[in-house]
Amino acid sequence: MDVTLHLAQDPEADALLGRSPLAALTGMLLDQQVPMEWAFKGPATIAGRMGAEDLDAHEIAAMDPEAFAALLSGKPAVHRYPGSMAKRIQQLCQYLVEHYDGDAEAVWRGVGSGTELLGRLQGLPGFGRQKAQIFLALLGKQLGVQPKGWREAAGAYGEARSYRSVADITGPESLAKVRAHKQEMKAAAKAAKSSPAAKSSPAAKPSTASKAARTAGKK
Repeated sequence: MDVTLHLAQDPEADALLGRSPLAALTGMLLDQQVPMEWAFKGPATIAGRMGAEDLDAHEIAAMDPEAFAALLSGKPAVHRYPGSMAKRIQQLCQYLVEHYDGDAEAVWRGVGSGTELLGRLQGLPGFGRQKAQIFLALLGKQLGVQPKGWREAAGAYGEARSYRSVADITGPESLAKVRAHKQEMKAAAKAAKSSPAAKSSPAAKPSTASKAARTAGKK
């Protein structure tokens, strides 16, 4: 694995993501509740603070949890929630050590189908179905991992030129398109919550029984 990625929008951080399977997985794990560039710069920041050129699953898995959390919490913090993410990264590395001898690339090396790969990714700590599908799409679109049926397994994220996720980011222009798509999705979700239909739904209205109970309580 040695490709050029542009997820962190930082040459050194992107170079690490392109050559290190564990760095790519860690960046994907960090990609929540923070800007995408911040998340994918995280692996390079962690490696630098550990005095290494790459991340090592065995080393991270064996570290004292408090020491590793402190490493992520140093300014600038690796994530908005460094303590919580430190725990998740260690859980990921411990899983990789236990199931893949610490070799992150073994998660997808020689996999027979997109469905199998999706199952392996979903088995990783911190990877729900959506995160697994996005990473599967990244593997297929940019890292050359394309088992049979990978696009179907990745769902909408596997569609060509969909600009839905980090899997479609190849530079500043595509980053802007992905960010615009995410903003549209958030706006649509917000609009749906505030729509008249949502406000008038049975779940949103207090029941007759509850109204009666409140009235009785006031008497």
